Amino acid sequence: MMSMASTGPSSGGVFTPKLISALREGYTAQMFRRDLVAGITVAMVALPLSMAIATASGTTPDRGLITAIVGGFLVSALGGSRFQIGGPAGAFIVLVASIIERQGLDGLIMATTMAGVLLIAIGALRLGTYIKYIPHPVIVGFTAGIAVVIAASQIVDLLGLTLPSREPAALLPKLAAISAALPTINPGAIFIAALAMSIILILRKLKPHWPGFLIAILVASFAAIALGKMGYSVATIGTRFGGIPDGLPAPQLPAFSFAKMVALIPDALAIAILGGIESLLSAVVADGLSGRRHRSNCELVAQGVGNIGSALFGGICVTGTIARTATNVKSGAATPVSGMIHSVVLLLLMLVAAPLASYIPLASLGAILAIVCWGMADRAEFIGILKRSRGEAVILLSVFFLTIFRDLTEAIAVGVVLGAVFFMHRMAEVVAVETGTSLIEKDAPDTLERGADFATPADRETLVYKISGPFFFGAASEVGAVLDRIGDMPKRFVLDLSAVPFIDSSGVQTLESTMKRMRQHNTEIILAGVRPAVMRVLQSHGIADPRVVFVASVADSEAPRHSRS
Repeated sequence: MMSMASTGPSSGGVFTPKLISALREGYTAQMFRRDLVAGITVAMVALPLSMAIATASGTTPDRGLITAIVGGFLVSALGGSRFQIGGPAGAFIVLVASIIERQGLDGLIMATTMAGVLLIAIGALRLGTYIKYIPHPVIVGFTAGIAVVIAASQIVDLLGLTLPSREPAALLPKLAAISAALPTINPGAIFIAALAMSIILILRKLKPHWPGFLIAILVASFAAIALGKMGYSVATIGTRFGGIPDGLPAPQLPAFSFAKMVALIPDALAIAILGGIESLLSAVVADGLSGRRHRSNCELVAQGVGNIGSALFGGICVTGTIARTATNVKSGAATPVSGMIHSVVLLLLMLVAAPLASYIPLASLGAILAIVCWGMADRAEFIGILKRSRGEAVILLSVFFLTIFRDLTEAIAVGVVLGAVFFMHRMAEVVAVETGTSLIEKDAPDTLERGADFATPADRETLVYKISGPFFFGAASEVGAVLDRIGDMPKRFVLDLSAVPFIDSSGVQTLESTMKRMRQHNTEIILAGVRPAVMRVLQSHGIADPRVVFVASVADSEAPRHSRS
């Protein structure tokens, strides 16, 4: 393969796909061989995992493959990461199952399309940067909660239970239905699940580069056939779903209606938010493993296009998948071509080997997801947060239990709000007020405790106060209380704002109140060391010359006194 002209490693803009950047840098035959090996390796992991995620989500296994083929190809071709692998993700299982239960499959496809449009808009408006502000305890909490719910959803297949009706999506009703169905346990399913788990875990230990999921599926399928001949039949893809088609369906637009769209807005928002978080987390993981940097907004646009494409072909939600992306990097991938090859290999397998998928036992797919759930939950970090910080522990547990017992979207919203409140509380605590004696006396400043009584000596001409930290609504009341305790008014009041990085309207109103009281005593007011960002806010509220005097530093505040004498 001919090497293309290189334009340097930094070629490409914010919205230029990494595929274009990689090709501009020069794509060689050696790089193609690396991408080919990595793409085939990832496809072997994605094949069973995509089907398992789809069945756990309450839909058919072929829709998982469609998602990985169509959505995965578009994410790699258009995305802002060199190594991102798109496809169905375990984090979406709870959300997808809930949407299907409430809105049906058509509702899911429409919500996925709407989420794709939202993701494109978020990326185009360059809002992807703000997703990183979601607190770490929120991510750990909802990931652990999702793992618990997914694991619970696999109990039916792991034990081979027979339910009289559709399995409930909510955890407590699900557990009640499972408990009632325990007398229908299938020993053959338990054996298949245990066999598949053992193979995966042993290969991870002895042969970590082998496609353990795929090997487990193959061995479990032969074991299921043998058990069937011995009279221990187990549920398979063929017995439950009738197999999978041997090709992609024709693209078809979902049946849109305004009323349906309005009803699906919360679901579309949930898909877009979760998809954005999951994909950017996956891209960050790839950056850490490869030393490269992704383009977050370009990645979100690609995720949006991937979701629309998946929905057009009847697939489910697409996002960046951390485990498959990490596998791609570790397999030696060089460019996004590896992700495109992964999708093409899956399509070829679907075209050629679709009839064989009918023999795959559902217990083996349940075993795969059970192991994925165990890896999803960061148990060490979960316990570490509980030990390190009481505030973060409250956030973590709130998100964890809301994810399990309520709703994923609600859990994330509550977690972000709690995180913001906790952050503001900590920012308010770092705000400090210091005072110094007269500049004439040249005494050093003394830090004052909150709540202390401040009185100015009668012979003092100048009083200096310094505020340190963000002067916002969370700290305004306490700073105001300190300033209100100033006793006799000096001739000149110098307020050092050099250590204030920003100020909001509440902070400005606190200053206005103090300055109004001082002007009543003809006190000259000097603001020293005001940063440009703070200056703009003050001036927008009318705090400017001649109401106050601005100087570069506290030392420069001597000048007004000399000019007045």
